[in-house]
Amino acid sequence: MLSAAAPRRVAIIGGSRIPFARANTAYAELSNSDMLAGALQALVDRFDLHGQRLGEVVAGAVLKHARDINLTRECVFSTTLSHETPAYDIQQACGTGLEAAILVANKIALGQIDCGIAGGVDTVSDAPIALNDGLRKTLLRAGRARSVGGRIAAFGGARPSMLKPELPRNAEIRTGLSMGEHCELMARRWNIARADQDALAVASHRNLHAAYEAGYLNSLVVPFEGLSRDNNLRPDIDPGKIAAMKPVFDRRAGTLTAANSTPLTDGAAVVLLASEDWARERGLPILAYLRAGEAAAVDFVRGDEGLLMAPVHAVPRMLSKLGLSLQDFDFYEIHEAFAAQVLCTLAAWEDAEYARERLGLAEPPGAIDRAKMNMWGGSLATGHPFAATGGRILASLATMIDRRGSGRGLISVCAAAGQGVVAVIEK
Repeated sequence: MLSAAAPRRVAIIGGSRIPFARANTAYAELSNSDMLAGALQALVDRFDLHGQRLGEVVAGAVLKHARDINLTRECVFSTTLSHETPAYDIQQACGTGLEAAILVANKIALGQIDCGIAGGVDTVSDAPIALNDGLRKTLLRAGRARSVGGRIAAFGGARPSMLKPELPRNAEIRTGLSMGEHCELMARRWNIARADQDALAVASHRNLHAAYEAGYLNSLVVPFEGLSRDNNLRPDIDPGKIAAMKPVFDRRAGTLTAANSTPLTDGAAVVLLASEDWARERGLPILAYLRAGEAAAVDFVRGDEGLLMAPVHAVPRMLSKLGLSLQDFDFYEIHEAFAAQVLCTLAAWEDAEYARERLGLAEPPGAIDRAKMNMWGGSLATGHPFAATGGRILASLATMIDRRGSGRGLISVCAAAGQGVVAVIEK
């Protein structure tokens, strides 16, 4: 039964993440469990949660092995949290980490729990490889056979081609196009220039490097497996070299390159959320408050809406409920799946026709101050371990607001299958 009490404010206490690593580098031999447990234990150590029973831990991964059943619960067992802490997995593609935080926050707001941890993890280096479906069905038929002869007969249709394994799908099931190919279509629809995409990528690396050099990330990023910083970061990024790179998704006429697209990445990130009373009783800091969250989806299959445009819809809906405008923010964290996707989002918010026909608004949300966007770098620089990105952004933004002493921040995360998750935090 839900609590009848008035909703409580949800405090963001702090976050922890391991440095993000390009696929097949520092974490090539590690599993989702290894990385998520590492990030969780760092959070436990930082806030002295040893032996404590929390309300729950919610996390997930996009790429999971069969062995990852109850992944989050198993990771709790690998930490010094009380093993009586409940835990469960969720998965909403790249929105997983932020959606996990919204789930935990809702339970805190309703008084069902007093505290919880949310986050996510992903490894591309240790991606699951499945049996060829023909071979899998052959083995199942053999297992169902009641005699030795029947088992032998089950293999009668086996072919050498069945030995070829099946890799994780790198395309949308309904269209057959990769996310990058979909984003190329979006860039063409919104006339996003290659030079603007490259400039955003350069700014992402420079902002992240400056944040590390200033020590802003010291409380968030914990050394792990020999890394102390994200190894995709290019401190000396050269705009000339970026401009010379060739397109990777549409080699003839495309604008998306390896530099203005996020790399395949391994990593994990988690965030501690709580009621104000729980935090204050333990003398823990309150960086900011998670005020609202919203999810949206677009029909990118039957219509001409872009795959990664759902946050464009989610943000105005959320702001309408809060009585806020798009300009009422001190910080904007827009996940950089691709530089083009960020620029399409900004362009759509400024387009009057799109606002009327797609968003149902009399006026477009308008422009933002881009100097306030991704001020400590974004996914183009940090990398993007799919389910971990939401936790990274939430913890970083809360820390920014706390350093400033007050403020309001907007988070926008696009996700596969035409989805998006957004949130507002403030202090």
